[in-house]
Amino acid sequence: MKKTGIINGPNLNLTGKREPEIYGKNSFDELLIELKSRFELQTEIFYFQTNIEGELINKIQEWGFYFDGIVLNAGAYSHTSIAIADAVKSIKSPVIGVHLSNIYNRENERHTDLLLGACKGNISGLGFAGYKLAIEYIISL
Repeated sequence: MKKTGIINGPNLNLTGKREPEIYGKNSFDELLIELKSRFELQTEIFYFQTNIEGELINKIQEWGFYFDGIVLNAGAYSHTSIAIADAVKSIKSPVIGVHLSNIYNRENERHTDLLLGACKGNISGLGFAGYKLAIEYIISL
């Protein structure tokens, strides 16, 4: 059985509440139940969310040598954190970066994603479907 980690960064605990016109009306907890049910025969899904940059790095390092893949939505840290990019580059597990919104259709400061070069692949602008696609890719490895 494969192991897939989902790591969400700042403010993603507020999906369904925060700017639903951008991030959707459903909570991530609802999606997580759906993902675990949908992929239960292919991969065990582990989940972690934090608003703290160092905790994201710690979890990437903890899972990054043992999991078959990681889906990472570092939120706004994607635009600012060289440290998270370095953590992704330092591990063995492939990381798929995910953004709920299309960052290139938003404010200029969101157009830079420091994780692009560190991640195996990136999905932007497909909402929660991005997580499903990332997990399907990890299962296919």
